[in-house]
Amino acid sequence: MSHHTAMAPETAWVGRWAGALLCLVVAAIHVVDQGGITATRAPAYIGIAYHVLEVAAVVAAALLLVGPVRPGWLLAAGVAAGPVLGYVLSRGPGLPDYTDDVGNWTEPLGLVSLAVEGALLLLSVPLVVRSLRRGP
Repeated sequence: MSHHTAMAPETAWVGRWAGALLCLVVAAIHVVDQGGITATRAPAYIGIAYHVLEVAAVVAAALLLVGPVRPGWLLAAGVAAGPVLGYVLSRGPGLPDYTDDVGNWTEPLGLVSLAVEGALLLLSVPLVVRSLRRGP
C-alpha cells in the first residue's frame, strides 16, 4: 500500500470537516444578515430563500459528516453557488421588489460571505466532479 493510499481516508475526513464547517459559516452569515433565525427579510421570496439556504447548509454539513458524501458535496456546491449568484444579481441589476443592495458591492458582511462561499466552491466542485467520474 502506498503512502498516498494510506493517507487518503484522513485527507478525506479533513476535507469533509472543512466543507461542513464552511457550510455552517455560510448559514451563520445569512442568519446574521437577515437579523436572526426567526426574522425574515422582505420581500418574502428573499426571506424564504435565506431560510432555504440556511437549512440546505445545515443538511449539507450533516451529510458530509455522517451521511452519503456525494450528495453532501453536491449540496455544498449549491450552498456556495446560490448566494454568489444572489449577491451578483442583488448588487448588479437588482431583483424584483428588492433594490436595497444595488451597487453595494463592498458591504463587509457580503464580502466575508463571498470569501467563505468561494472557499466552499473551490473545495466542493472538484470533489463533486471526482465523485461523478467514479460512478455510483
